[in-house]
Amino acid sequence: MALKIGDKAPDFKLLNTEMKEITLSGLAGKNVVVLFFPAAFTGVCTAELCQTRDNIAFYSNLNATVVGISVDLPFSLAKFKEEQKLPFDLLSDFNKTTSQAYDSFYANWILGLNGVAKRSAFVLNGEGNVVYAEVLESAGDMPNFDAVNAALQAI
Repeated sequence: MALKIGDKAPDFKLLNTEMKEITLSGLAGKNVVVLFFPAAFTGVCTAELCQTRDNIAFYSNLNATVVGISVDLPFSLAKFKEEQKLPFDLLSDFNKTTSQAYDSFYANWILGLNGVAKRSAFVLNGEGNVVYAEVLESAGDMPNFDAVNAALQAI
């Protein structure tokens, strides 16, 4: 079932690129921008996360933490993060539980490659409630960052 504005976001416990467990509950008190993306090192995902990188001061000024989540292994995400100089955590949902909990999961993707995160953007307030939710059916589309940013500013 899709998350809606006002819903409590499902907690998660995922490894970051330094093999440290990151939990949503551990980010309590901060606004959180959660970006699910299908795969590291792909064109649209790189563009999305680099755009986020380039606007990191905007998020920091609004007490917001950004996390990117994909089903890639932490080791692949570490290389991707390093190459793109991403100043926020990339989290591995290798077991696919978090992307499914957020209804952000392609059971059938492209080229017979199944079970990856759908490109999605969620804005959560400091209590962990959803204030913006966008789940894209097409992996080629980008989240509406104007709407993401407006939701964040409205908190």
